[in-house]
Amino acid sequence: MARRKKGDAVSGWVCLDKPYDLTSTSAVSRVRRAFNAQKAGHAGTLDPLATGILPLALGEATKTVPFLMDADKAYRFTIAWGRSTTTLDREGETTGESDVRPDPAAVEAALGAFIGEVDQIPPNYSAIKVDGERAYDLARDGVEFELATRKVTIHALRLLSVPDIDHVELEMECGKGTYVRAVVRDLATALGACGHVSQLRRTRVGQFTEETAISLESLENLSYEARLSEALLPVETALDDIPALAVTDEDAFRLAQGRAIVLLPRQVETLKAELTPGDRTVSAMSGERLVALCEMRAGKLNPVRVFQLT
Repeated sequence: MARRKKGDAVSGWVCLDKPYDLTSTSAVSRVRRAFNAQKAGHAGTLDPLATGILPLALGEATKTVPFLMDADKAYRFTIAWGRSTTTLDREGETTGESDVRPDPAAVEAALGAFIGEVDQIPPNYSAIKVDGERAYDLARDGVEFELATRKVTIHALRLLSVPDIDHVELEMECGKGTYVRAVVRDLATALGACGHVSQLRRTRVGQFTEETAISLESLENLSYEARLSEALLPVETALDDIPALAVTDEDAFRLAQGRAIVLLPRQVETLKAELTPGDRTVSAMSGERLVALCEMRAGKLNPVRVFQLT
């Protein structure tokens, strides 16, 4: 006899505005507890010292997390000049000090070298695994290691303001795997200065933005008032860039059973026009209900992930 899962079968996304000094894991736990959800997860860790957009998946939405992990992101952050640290943010131990305070013109002139596809060495204090261990655990234990250079894409990097001589505020739009702290480290080096991240806020993850975000306090207040559904976004929110195909009830039933469906020639041509080169992923929709994520091949839709949604 199958063991009954604890909690409710809640499915959807929560666009959480994560507060300062809270881990992503703790945020997931609190949201899951508020919804009494059977399953929960997040799409990309946000450091405890950072605030902003942390998309949280509940129930069937956890099956769409990989698609959001690859989404573009945007950040606002402040650089404090004068001190470099082990963690590349204000919590780390000092590794260097300097009286150099780059002027705004010099900062703007240096930003161009960081735009486009660039080589970046991730911070040692990161979640990257080294021989099965998290890099941040090794760094805290004083183990010496080197992380490999990675190709990352930075779409835009702009100077927003200069609050005072010791600080500058920037904004960045980037692809997956880009570390703000590494950008700050490398920018400071390019300017012959010492610097670290003093404030960091993620403002966008794919389609999840500040406009649709909700604070943890507001979410928990909705829980007390039995209005949590107001904060729940559809499972397919994370699939905004994936072409959708409306299917019949009969085809929806076949897909739900893991069986392929045959497409009409006009459906194939329409989907080909919407798909990006090299991609074959299509979401099958029955009305407003997500039925399955499928792979289009040889004129058929083959279900890859089936969703149990009502």
